[in-house]
Amino acid sequence: MSKTLRRAVALLSSLLLASAVSAQTYPSKAVTLLVPYPAGGISDVIARTVNNTLSKQLGQPVIVDNLGGASGSIAAQKVLNAPADGQIIFQGSPNELILAPLAISAVKFKSEDFRLVQMIATAQIGFLARKDLPVRTVDEFLEYARKEAALGRPITYASVGPGSFYHLLGEHLSKITNIPMIHVPYKGAAPANQDLLGGQVDIFLAPFGKAYDELQKQGKLKVLAMLNSERLDSVKDYPAITESKSLKNFTFNIWTGYFVKKDTPEPIVQVIHKAITDALNDPAVHAGLEANSQLVAKPLSLQAVGKAYADGTAQFRAIAKSINLQPQ
Repeated sequence: MSKTLRRAVALLSSLLLASAVSAQTYPSKAVTLLVPYPAGGISDVIARTVNNTLSKQLGQPVIVDNLGGASGSIAAQKVLNAPADGQIIFQGSPNELILAPLAISAVKFKSEDFRLVQMIATAQIGFLARKDLPVRTVDEFLEYARKEAALGRPITYASVGPGSFYHLLGEHLSKITNIPMIHVPYKGAAPANQDLLGGQVDIFLAPFGKAYDELQKQGKLKVLAMLNSERLDSVKDYPAITESKSLKNFTFNIWTGYFVKKDTPEPIVQVIHKAITDALNDPAVHAGLEANSQLVAKPLSLQAVGKAYADGTAQFRAIAKSINLQPQ
């Protein structure tokens, strides 16, 4: 064996040993679960439903950290600026990691800079309206929006930031109905909800949670429909969008997953994957997610979850292209 080859083998052996040791000691301190939106929204609820059980699985505290702004890309960049050691787990979705790089010119990272470790849940999307909007159904809303636009008063729709999934939904709705609408971006669902309840914005196509059901019952907002293909038991009081006359094909949902920086050592990724998978099988986590109208994800192998992320990236990039989304 040549001297150069012996050095290469020694280097490889030392790297493999270092990875094995890091996995045996990981985590040696508290882990951060980074949520890319302010406290109070559905993303925050998901994190606080999972973090305590995840903490038990990892044997260290899992601390929820909320950092909103720029459609979630500020928090995403924080992950990339940190070491690839698994100490920051990012709670992400297509919003922050697929769409934000396409919509915000200042965002320099790519979807491929992150590795999806496990899916957590799929959110149903609610068609929410301010309480005093003079409509009761989606079809009535479209008629009202068309009349208002003709009078030079286009309706407004909220999103959690430029290029977010909810921005794309609003743009897509405007495009397929040929009704002008005005986009009002926020730093997260919580401030968007505040303005919806205050009547400052007309509609919000948003990930549906238990809080919206309570607000509807209290008369503080209207749930015109769910963007589902059929009525589901968890939201049976609200019509599926397919029950409308004009938007039968306007069915959408969005998933949430837990990510790490792509170069995180494989043994650490495996530890995190097992901990999340075990947490998803916990009855309390199941109940908490389902209580907030989240469809709990079926745990996937690391290989399968990698394929799901690649497929999702291609799907959402295609949606962005269909509405000619341009970075700003």
